[in-house]
Amino acid sequence: MPTVFYCKKYRFFFYSNEFQATNLLEPIHIHIESGENDAKYWLEPEISLASNEGFRSKELLEIEKIIENKKDEIIIKWKQHFNIS
Repeated sequence: MPTVFYCKKYRFFFYSNEFQATNLLEPIHIHIESGENDAKYWLEPEISLASNEGFRSKELLEIEKIIENKKDEIIIKWKQHFNIS
């Protein structure tokens, strides 16, 4: 599970086998965890919450703002990690 970055109390990461497991069916996305809470956000075609387990609404808004600010970086790291040109 490569960590893309940490911001505040959140860890943003990918699952290494995810790209092959989804067989290209899922759009680019990022997982977020903090303590026992986790969430997943799609980055394409737009940033949207895919799943949430435990984060409060206020935290999700904070996470979404972080993703908006780091979207380009996340996409670049996704493509590098999964060897996509």
